[in-house]
Amino acid sequence: MIILGIESSCDETAIAIIDAEKRHCLAHQIASQIAKHRPYGGVVPEIAARDHFTQIDQLLDKSLAEADCDLSQIDLIAVTSGPGLIGSLLVGVSFAKALAVGLNKPIIEVNHLVGHALINRFNDAKLAYPFYLLLASGGHSLLALVEQANQFSLLGQSQDDAFGEAYDYDAIMLDLPYPGGPEIEKLASQSAPKLPLPSNKPWLSIYLNV
Repeated sequence: MIILGIESSCDETAIAIIDAEKRHCLAHQIASQIAKHRPYGGVVPEIAARDHFTQIDQLLDKSLAEADCDLSQIDLIAVTSGPGLIGSLLVGVSFAKALAVGLNKPIIEVNHLVGHALINRFNDAKLAYPFYLLLASGGHSLLALVEQANQFSLLGQSQDDAFGEAYDYDAIMLDLPYPGGPEIEKLASQSAPKLPLPSNKPWLSIYLNV
């Protein structure tokens, strides 16, 4: 089965073509919007949605060329339907539904948090259920037990915002460019490689990442 995957939940448009039987990615194209959102210090939903609209058909053409196939060879269309920015999701879902109708192909809508969880089994066929999942995506930071493909037990989640946006806010206060995470990482790599730790509290190294 050849699957066309479409993702437009936030500030990147992405299209992939997957050979499901061989667990092989035939094509993967991404259009980043970092430069467009940088002047604002974060993602602007309206700008994101408009950029998805201008990029998505071009990405499809590039993906088909990379995979050396045409739309007639696609067996299934999968598209992110949430969670995410409403306008951005609308572009991807509308595009996918139009393709499905025009090509008479089946379509499935995917919760992108489930996608994050299950991609681990795509990358590693030996990974068996159940397994623990630490997920940090957009505004979603959570720890879950993945019992089966559609069976999850939520163990805990953040109460406010995401790790990535916290770095963006820090970058604004430090007068660093957007996105903040890579910039802060660069500065951190230039700092002292080790921090002195009390010998009777080795668990501190987990939190300090040293």
